[in-house]
This record gives sequence, structure tokens and C-alpha cells, in this order.
Amino acid sequence: VGDTWSESSPTFTQLTAALAILGGDADVDAFLQATRSNVQDLTATVLEIKAKALRHKFEDTFIYGDTGSDANAFDGLRKKIGLTSAHSQVVTMGGTGATLTLEKVDELIDTVKGTKPDLLLMSRRSRRKMTSLMRALGSMDIRQDEFGRSVEHFNGIPIAINDWILDTHTLVSGYETATTGSTNSVIYAIAFGEDAICGLQSPQGIVIEPVGKLQTKDAMRHRLKWYCSMADFSLLKRGALIGVQD
Repeated sequence: VGDTWSESSPTFTQLTAALAILGGDADVDAFLQATRSNVQDLTATVLEIKAKALRHKFEDTFIYGDTGSDANAFDGLRKKIGLTSAHSQVVTMGGTGATLTLEKVDELIDTVKGTKPDLLLMSRRSRRKMTSLMRALGSMDIRQDEFGRSVEHFNGIPIAINDWILDTHTLVSGYETATTGSTNSVIYAIAFGEDAICGLQSPQGIVIEPVGKLQTKDAMRHRLKWYCSMADFSLLKRGALIGVQD
């Protein structure tokens, strides 16, 4: 009673996250457009497929993006977290990897501080192993998402698939040395938001730009482009479990 407080306020460091340009051209052959069944518009079909290709490229870069090897990309989770050295956000299954256990998944979840992760992101092989372990305990937790699809949960956290996460990573002395050459995978625990992992894009989002008729062939060209990247606002809102085997 009657004592005083010492003033303490946060400090801020201004950082810049550059947007990358993700996109490509899609040509629609004029002959096919004219002769194809009128049930489905060929241009719409081609653009839908091209947009899906953009999504796949983003998902791949979200994990493995590295501006050191591709200056046109952005740094993904693997590089941002840093899986090649020992620190608090990396949990390892052992020297050269080991069979997944739910105890290690709990340890992974605990790397995310201040909140529960919004997502456990993994390969399909890792998802199969996790659901097998949960079934063996009689603790399957399956809920419906906003689209009515069934999604497995662990400890209340949705389990999500990224088809670009490899099951071929190599570990030496407990830490990753390569993404090929062995049988290990990675499970990521991620919190999303403006104080965690956050997607970045220009206000327009994905833009479809008609380029017009081509002079070298009988086709119309459309250009899809997306100015996008990822921001990592907190070192404690994402973690990785490495050396995951089946």
C-alpha cells in the first residue's frame, strides 16, 4: 500500500514483408471455344484450372518457400521456424526420426504460447497415423466445418492436410539436413491472426486480366496474378514437430 509502479511499455520494431508476384498466363484456343459443347464455357473452365494451379503454388510456397533459392518467392514456414537447429519452437522425434506418438503432438502444441494453435498442418501419411493412434485410444473427435465437411480434431484443434508437405525429409543428430533422402515428415502447429501467422495480399486479391488475341496462334490469352506473401508476427505462435515417421 502506498508503493509506486515502475513504468513499463512495449517497444516496437518496424519490419517490412515484401509481396511476391504469383501468376501465369492461360490461353484459350479459339477453335475449341467455338466447337465445344455450349453446356460449359471453355474460358471459365480454363481460368478455374489456372486459379487452382495458383492455389497449389501458394500452398507449396507457404511451406517450402525460400528467397535464398528463389528470389521471386517468399519465405515459408520451414525457413521461418528454422528446422535445422535446436530452439524452443522445434520438437524432434529423435536422432534420425521415429514413429509418431501423441505425446509428441502434445509437446508440439505446447510450443505455441499464449493461445491454442488454430491448425495442425501435416501430410496425408501423418494424418493417417494420427487418426490411427486416436482410434486405438477410442478418442476420435470428428466435427463438421462451415461447409459441412467432416474434419478430425486433436485436443480441439482441427487437423488439416497440405499435399505439398513431403514424407522424405532427412534428419541427422535430431535436426533436418534435407527435404529428400529419407522417410521423415513434419507436423506444424499454427496460430493465425494479426499477432501470429498472417496472409498478405494486395487489396484486389487474385486479378484476371484479359490480354487479348495472340498473333502467333489462334487463341485468346488471360493473365491471372496475385500479389501475395506471408507475415510472421510472433516467434511463439508457430512450431514444428520434425522426424515424423509412420
